[in-house]
Amino acid sequence: MNKLNCVMKACGFFLLWAATAVALPAQTFLRLHSFDGSDGFDPSGAVVQATDGDLYGTTHNGGANGYYTGTIYKITPTGVLITLHNFDGTDGQAPAAGLIQGIDGNLYGTTTEGGSGCPEVGCGTVFKITLGGTLTTLHEFDATDGEGPNGALLQAADGNFYGTTSSGGAYICDGSGCGTIFKIAPDGTLTTLYNFCSRGGINCTDGRNPNGALVQGTDGNLYGTTYAGGSMGGFGYGTIFKTTLNGTLTTLYSFDYTTGTGPSADLAQGADGNFYGTAARGGTIGNGTVFKITSQGMLTTLYNFDGTDGDLPTGLVRATDGNFYGTTPAGGGRACSFIDGCGTVFEISASGAFRTLYIFHRSHSPPAPPIQDTRGGFYGTTVGGGSYGDGTIFGLSIGLSPFVKTNPASGTVGAVVYILGTNLVGATSVTFNGTVATFTVVSASEITTTVPTGATTGTVQVVTPGGTLSSNVPFTVAP
Repeated sequence: MNKLNCVMKACGFFLLWAATAVALPAQTFLRLHSFDGSDGFDPSGAVVQATDGDLYGTTHNGGANGYYTGTIYKITPTGVLITLHNFDGTDGQAPAAGLIQGIDGNLYGTTTEGGSGCPEVGCGTVFKITLGGTLTTLHEFDATDGEGPNGALLQAADGNFYGTTSSGGAYICDGSGCGTIFKIAPDGTLTTLYNFCSRGGINCTDGRNPNGALVQGTDGNLYGTTYAGGSMGGFGYGTIFKTTLNGTLTTLYSFDYTTGTGPSADLAQGADGNFYGTAARGGTIGNGTVFKITSQGMLTTLYNFDGTDGDLPTGLVRATDGNFYGTTPAGGGRACSFIDGCGTVFEISASGAFRTLYIFHRSHSPPAPPIQDTRGGFYGTTVGGGSYGDGTIFGLSIGLSPFVKTNPASGTVGAVVYILGTNLVGATSVTFNGTVATFTVVSASEITTTVPTGATTGTVQVVTPGGTLSSNVPFTVAP
């Protein structure tokens, strides 16, 4: 099992919301599905909303082929779950992150193990799968080009996918590679862009063991984190980095424990252009931190967890209200049998105003921040609890309004863009930061369009019979 994954594991649906939780007033929580092992267990990462309006995700274990294989599933907003694929090892096993939908309509993801690239359990794979469940293995890692991809992929403005492997590559740390950044084309051609530990010898001043997904900033660069390494010496407390699409890497910040340690991927860019994220441990109390960092590397600690409000934070997502939302897989004050606290969902503003939204009990240990569905509510997963103890899919509504989401989040003039939303039939206008675009309404949940001439970076808006819907994050018009 990938060692970083082990560390981190310590709306038609609105009609179904039930007051079954410890939640603040005006908030409602719903357990949408309980895994029972046969349909997978330990759901590994967040779900993703696809253009058909359904949600898609992976489980790290379980399914038809045994304990340590995993699945890909689809779940409708009303809670009907369908297993799309059961991994068997030869095509990958133990996916540890969520999926993304490519601009071709297919879903893309990774498995931490499996494939034929390494002896015994394999070094992991990159795959694509249609919404109907036909899976194609695009690449099998062989350790020299990386091992154990453990974060969701990112499709950048150039159409290629970018990701990280937690180990493998050209430089050795503790008997295995220190990790890589890679690019993979839709046809499966993989290029290693960067090998960590290429600077600083055994101290890995450039970082080691990159931890999860990359995010593309409005400047076109990719931003991410490493779980360890940095300029503090020894094993290191982790780093934040940026890299160009051709692999020129700059270490923006090295953690020193007082500001956090083990940053846990899933950075989110705010409206102010800064990036926001979490460190799993460290800070003034030791239970992790929330931070913001400029693109030049100036870091500010916004919040220090103390255990009662959560422990081991797992990253952030930016929502339509401008605030950031995340989860902690432990802490929160409701004791579970194997950890001190079952985990939380929290909200934090760009200025650091913090509140706990939900404390888990019967479901516990959310492994990743939730995603915001275009209906306005949040969806997430827990690796434990539920009716069978094998994990759950949950929804949480806090009263945020519907919005639209673009796929991809950036592109050049003339590029095809898919717009996800709700009740889009009858839409009369689509604009990119005020510039009118031609479009086609495909369904109630999907519009296709192209980036119009003269468009600039900014909000995408869709005028529907029910009102004007705005995008949750700015669309970046690339050169």
